[in-house]
Amino acid sequence: MNARTLTLPKALVTLLAGGLFGFGLSLATMVQPEVVIGFLQFKDWGLMLVMGGAAGLAMLAYKGFPRWFARPLLGGQFLTQPASWNRQTVIGSAIFGVGWGLSGVCPGPALAALGTGNTEVIWALAGVMLGGLAHGLTARD
Repeated sequence: MNARTLTLPKALVTLLAGGLFGFGLSLATMVQPEVVIGFLQFKDWGLMLVMGGAAGLAMLAYKGFPRWFARPLLGGQFLTQPASWNRQTVIGSAIFGVGWGLSGVCPGPALAALGTGNTEVIWALAGVMLGGLAHGLTARD
């Protein structure tokens, strides 16, 4: 979505979806790093249900919406994102996984955690920004 295609209804739906996403992350306790670390250590299975349900629903929507609707409800067209595995994808995934495992903080829930007053996640978000900057400086076209 760019500035030329952003309309008020799209902006409101985006804001609503982001708020609902953040509320859901907070309700599922994914904004608490200690809960996430318990999940990663196989001590807390509640987040497994949350993540499995979210992944299943996303897959259903990603594959089903283009079949059920002629076009997106707010205009435009359905796009595909072809993915390819390469060295950079594997290295980036490994770095993300190690950072997530050590801190218990994922970027999406970290932003939602700020909304709950958990300012300790600022350090993790700073790492995310540094990682993004490093990728931007080293990425090949």
